[in-house]
Amino acid sequence: MLKNIVGLVSGGASGLGRATVERIVSQGGKAVICDLPTSQGAQVAQELGENTIFCPVDVTSEEDVKNAVNQTKEKFGKLNVLVNCAGVGIAFKTYNFHKKVPHSLVDFSRVLNVNVSGTFNVIRLGVGLMGENEPNEDGFRGVIINTSSIAAFDGQIGQAAYAASKGAIVSMTLPLARDFSTQGIRVCTIAPGLFDTPLLSSLPDKVKAYLHKCVPHPQRFGKPEEYAMLVQSIIENPLLNGEVIRLDGALRMQP
Repeated sequence: MLKNIVGLVSGGASGLGRATVERIVSQGGKAVICDLPTSQGAQVAQELGENTIFCPVDVTSEEDVKNAVNQTKEKFGKLNVLVNCAGVGIAFKTYNFHKKVPHSLVDFSRVLNVNVSGTFNVIRLGVGLMGENEPNEDGFRGVIINTSSIAAFDGQIGQAAYAASKGAIVSMTLPLARDFSTQGIRVCTIAPGLFDTPLLSSLPDKVKAYLHKCVPHPQRFGKPEEYAMLVQSIIENPLLNGEVIRLDGALRMQP
């Protein structure tokens, strides 16, 4: 069902986003990689061939996102799927009583700005092109898939900013689905657990082995391609809408 679809993926140059781009293209679709100018987006697009383009994008920039949407229309003529994978994180306690240092408000605001405002910015500017699609027999025109985290539910010590941002994405899911229901555009959110992304792969082997054991089953990090598999399932299942799906091997994070 991914054949001939056009998907725009923020954070598409690495990790979960790259796996999503690769799956769309391997299944016969076309993909727009949106990522920072400093990313490997151009190289990834070149590797994947003519059905992929790279658009340098800061998701918090209206101009950047508009440009990416315009390039999508110029190159591929439509937009069927929008996947938001771009995000940042920080680990810092709300107050360090030993050093008498509060959490930086600048850092807190940056995490919310990128993760929440950035996600919303891509949606609000991309959905118009999606709405131009001819509806199928169910009135379906497209699907938006956002990325939250199990931190939205099980936020750990030092994750106040990150958990708040991912919780906001969870909370946006249903109202967005309701906003777009009259246009036949579905909205779902994936809440991944521990995944083998560049951030976690850089950890010492001893730390990774401990984290693996924290996952009930399977006792390992999730693979980015498993995230992409769920993206495909959401695209293909017309009744999935307004839902948040945990993808975590039954992991429940401890403090």
